[in-house]
Amino acid sequence: MSQKIDVAEVAEQARIALTPEEKDTFQRQLESILSYAERIGELGLDGVEPTLHGNPRVNVLRDDVVVPSVGRDCFLSNAPERNDAEIRLPKIVEDA
Repeated sequence: MSQKIDVAEVAEQARIALTPEEKDTFQRQLESILSYAERIGELGLDGVEPTLHGNPRVNVLRDDVVVPSVGRDCFLSNAPERNDAEIRLPKIVEDA
């Protein structure tokens, strides 16, 4: 099932200007890729399940579980300055 793809024709259709040296280089590379793909197609893979990754992937993160948080008062007690239930920050914008 050998396929021949003409790089010069594809480049012309794509309106890509290639030098003769580039055409030769790309033609050899493309033929090598197609040859390799043919070899892969010859492998006996009947009964082998398709996979997305070569190695099994598992989620290494813990489950997302809702847990109680610290209360507002505990959180605000760490603020250097506060205004009731708000943290007061220094002004960082000029002329505001």
